[in-house]
Amino acid sequence: MAQPAGTERLAPPRTTKLLLDRICLAFIGLTSAYVGVFAYFAPKTWYDTFPGLGLRWLPQLGPYNEHFAKDVGAAYLAFTVLALVALANVRKPAVVPLAGAALLVFNTLHLIYHLTMLHMYEPRDQVLNAVSLGLLVVTSIVLVVPARR
Repeated sequence: MAQPAGTERLAPPRTTKLLLDRICLAFIGLTSAYVGVFAYFAPKTWYDTFPGLGLRWLPQLGPYNEHFAKDVGAAYLAFTVLALVALANVRKPAVVPLAGAALLVFNTLHLIYHLTMLHMYEPRDQVLNAVSLGLLVVTSIVLVVPARR
């Protein structure tokens, strides 16, 4: 039976939260895999061309260092695993907030550092840095915030 206009039922908060968690974990997993594979397996190319699409954000921050680049790649591959394991266990109560908290620490500190380096970029790259890294902080916060009851 159809409900009167304006009285449609909204998805329960837990269902909405599960969907948001899945989207955030998939987003973090994919972006982390991109950075991780690129930096670890092609560190010089990553340094010279990251994030891609004709943009170059790393040379302005200092000279190339293979050890640093591979460490960044390894860390991002670990974030990929963390996000994918949390995604596979999204219904277990402690898993998502724990993964979100770990990702939130990294993503917040990463954003803060890059905000202090924005003066090294052109305005377009300043905005793209702040927005892309800020989005990762927001997705991490979503993972930490519990569903409403």
